[in-house]
Amino acid sequence: MQLNPILLEIMGNKVAAASEEMYFALQRASRSGYVKEAADFATAILDADGQIFAYPPSATFNFLIDCNYASTIRAVPDVEPGDVIVTNDPYLSEAMSTHLPDVHLIRPYFHDGRVVAYGWCFAHLSDVGGAVPSSMSPAFTEIFQEGLRIPPMKIVKAGKPNHDFYRIFAANCRTPDVNLGDLRAMVGSLEIGAQRVADIIEQHGIKTFLTCQTDLEDYTAAKARDVLRKIPDGEYDFWDFMDDDMISRVPVRVRVRMTARDGNIHLDLTGSDPHTKTAYNVPTNGQRNYWISFRLTSFLTTYDKTMCKNAGLYRHISVTNPKGTIFHAEFPDAVCIRASAPWRLSDSVAGAILKAAPHLMCAVTGGTMLPFALAEFAADGGRIVNVIQPLRVGMGAFRGRDGVDGRDNSMNNMRNHPLEMVEHDSGVVIRDYDLRADSGGPGQWRGGVGQEMTIEILHDGGTIVARGMERMRFPPWGVDGGQPGAVLKVILNRGRADEREVPKIHELRVNAGDTLTLLMPGGGGYGDPFLRDPEKVRQDVVLGFVTREGAERDYGVILTRSGEVDDQATRARRGRRPRANVAKAFGFGPEREAWERVFDDRTMAELNRRLMELPKSVRADRRRAIFERAVPGLVAGGNEPLAALLADPDAVRARLVEAVADILGAGVRRAAE
Repeated sequence: MQLNPILLEIMGNKVAAASEEMYFALQRASRSGYVKEAADFATAILDADGQIFAYPPSATFNFLIDCNYASTIRAVPDVEPGDVIVTNDPYLSEAMSTHLPDVHLIRPYFHDGRVVAYGWCFAHLSDVGGAVPSSMSPAFTEIFQEGLRIPPMKIVKAGKPNHDFYRIFAANCRTPDVNLGDLRAMVGSLEIGAQRVADIIEQHGIKTFLTCQTDLEDYTAAKARDVLRKIPDGEYDFWDFMDDDMISRVPVRVRVRMTARDGNIHLDLTGSDPHTKTAYNVPTNGQRNYWISFRLTSFLTTYDKTMCKNAGLYRHISVTNPKGTIFHAEFPDAVCIRASAPWRLSDSVAGAILKAAPHLMCAVTGGTMLPFALAEFAADGGRIVNVIQPLRVGMGAFRGRDGVDGRDNSMNNMRNHPLEMVEHDSGVVIRDYDLRADSGGPGQWRGGVGQEMTIEILHDGGTIVARGMERMRFPPWGVDGGQPGAVLKVILNRGRADEREVPKIHELRVNAGDTLTLLMPGGGGYGDPFLRDPEKVRQDVVLGFVTREGAERDYGVILTRSGEVDDQATRARRGRRPRANVAKAFGFGPEREAWERVFDDRTMAELNRRLMELPKSVRADRRRAIFERAVPGLVAGGNEPLAALLADPDAVRARLVEAVADILGAGVRRAAE
């Protein structure tokens, strides 16, 4: 480091404060619920090379620090003071933006005629056009369905708004007034950043300002490596599953090999499944990206809360991300639901760390977040699109500590929408908003419970759209004898004659009087639940986290009518321990265990290797054909549990051998046999 530690600490706090002032200025001036309430946005100051060196401590998202901003900067080379660059295109920005509703702005900050830093911000806008309100559906098959693509260009030129851009943008979205208000708030936040950078340079000089950029990143990199050294050297494989790709019931496997060497971490995604035909593909440009590294971001900032948040966090993290997998989207793949696969990658990295050092990581979280929105017609005939709530899951339990209830910030910390504002802005009444009993994975240390909500629709002609509908089949797994958390359920008109469970949503039409109930997953448990202190189980029942039935079924704890622990009955019940309570390193649940009795790691690795040899245009269809021939009940629209479909694994394996031989040849047949 060139600066002395005291001055570096001062500079680090000043630039972080400047980025945080940008953050709050954007939020307070914004219009949409996505931004002003849920806080689905971020700000930062980039160094002269286009990497983040100052990030707001209060930001909802920490993981966005690991992003390629330089490509967008290079795409608009002729900049002058007052220019602002805009883009939302995942491909043309080389994965700075990763779906179209996330609009990014970059402003060069000049001093004495040269660029010395950049201001950056992004916000998730309510709607950018496309086939459905909110511009997101898992059923999309190409990016052209997702809305207006904005290549890197100038939204402001030499301080003057580009009115042509604003007109085109407003004409291509359902909520122009709200969107334009958010865009203006974003431009204003970058002006705040310009003023604060100028103030810092005036006070400390340009040399100190430029030097602090590299020094802060070097300092953070050294501290991050110290944390990463906690992971013992070795190679650790882990994988997890998305439920399906929406157009079929075939699970999508996410696989990682984590290699640790003296505080250097390498993540190899080679064994992950091929791209999907639907909108789950992840744009990364084949590089390390925030969607790949975000579990490690949480790991780093958990074990050293004093680190400055900047690009130095990732200097000792590398990635192998080959073409063809779900983590390497290729134009024109649909990408709007790109967060689902990274959730499973995050869980897989967590599993790899647990294999390396079980005391360092919690059991898996509920593993999703479900922002759902209601689109309806306004009195003037226009469209209103409002997020009702970004519903949250429970956090997984740690060794020695229960998981956090109704909250999981392993990916982000999006805020709760005040219910009064929800009811004011949208045609709904919130009938119930609570924590979901029995959703946390049973364990000696209980997984955190998920949230639940029921809304009633007030007007005809509404449309519900939702993303994050995962963990509906494969539950959040437990650790060291801990049991899985509950799966996600969405129910239309619960308790009525026309009640039905809702699968993944493309567009759900709703009318006045309809109710929608969303039951979020809990986190996985840690340790044998029959070893949990009965008094803690009693307290969980009192607080509504566990039902009396769940206390007996999952923990072997019997309560008296007055709610006290019946010690004698509890000892007797715990003496009859079910086989499910025999300690396992990971408690995956019956669906995954049944699936992997046939589709094990060796078979899947060889199958994916051969699929990658096929042209992209046929890869997904042939993959689906293999699985549906091997498991005939796996067709789209079915709902029979995997454990039932795979009850005769030998027969399934025989059909798999025939299917892979017919479709791909003998190579995969040998692996299946």
